[in-house]
Amino acid sequence: MDNNTQNILIVGVGGQGVLLASELLSEVAMMRGLDVKKSEVHGMSQRGGVVSSHVRIGAKVYSPIIPYGQAEIVMSFEQAEGLRAMDWLAKDGRMIVSTTRLVPTTANFGGLGYPDDPIAEMKKKTKNVIAIEADKIANELGNPRLINTILLAVASPFLGFEKSVWEEAIKKLVKPKFVDINLKAFAQGSKLAEASL
Repeated sequence: MDNNTQNILIVGVGGQGVLLASELLSEVAMMRGLDVKKSEVHGMSQRGGVVSSHVRIGAKVYSPIIPYGQAEIVMSFEQAEGLRAMDWLAKDGRMIVSTTRLVPTTANFGGLGYPDDPIAEMKKKTKNVIAIEADKIANELGNPRLINTILLAVASPFLGFEKSVWEEAIKKLVKPKFVDINLKAFAQGSKLAEASL
């Protein structure tokens, strides 16, 4: 693994903003003059299916796909999806997961069940789990779709980009009518990030 490349895997369920999160992260890195490669999987994303995005950041990145077991950060917008993505996590990697429980439509087919306590299962596999009640915060702010911005803010200290660059990226990529609420969500997530350090 190239030690100068940061590998971030973002996972969730369709409609949760996985793709916007990867766009924001990529934009922040490019604004800092870094090379970014990303790869996305939109599995039935319009129907509540699994969505994932690989984001790789460095001085020069050659492949958009994170090597298996080498993600420094796995950011999950939904508990069970985080558990499913655990094998991508590097040995000393960090899981940043929303406590949100959305049973994907795929779990309803063929007798597939939903794990009893995905976060507890994650904690058995790594000590670096940061579980955030992002859906609760998003609802308090008045928009359940802010989970992505909240979790990006929680991840931001580990990514090494200053808050002002994130704010600039939000202003650039988020629809104007949602900019202010996303900035509030980022500020809330930043407070949680400070508490988790």
